[in-house]
Amino acid sequence: VQLQASGGGLVQAGGSLRLSCAASGRIFRDHAIGWFRQAPGKEREFVAIMGRAGIYTDYADSVKGRFTVSRDNAKSTVYLQMNSLKLEDTAVYYCHVVVGYVAYWGQGTQVTVSS
Repeated sequence: VQLQASGGGLVQAGGSLRLSCAASGRIFRDHAIGWFRQAPGKEREFVAIMGRAGIYTDYADSVKGRFTVSRDNAKSTVYLQMNSLKLEDTAVYYCHVVVGYVAYWGQGTQVTVSS
């Protein structure tokens, strides 16, 4: 199982970024894919998830109304659109999938929000 996250970078507070998570076609088609993040000195936390059918979504309270998760079936990619970014959104963002009760993580992409 391979997940490839990309799209991180440095952005000013109030700005936007879009993260991408590419997965193999079978994994993408058959499983929900989520996003987590880990800030320095903190535990990894849930950010958002999209169900395999692209209908179900869920978000952490801290990002509701600002982040949107979506998927492109043709590209086997899940996106995390992040708007109105805040300093506290600074973290390494990971995409995540559970296959057969085993959790897999992408390599992480750094998001840094500056004032």
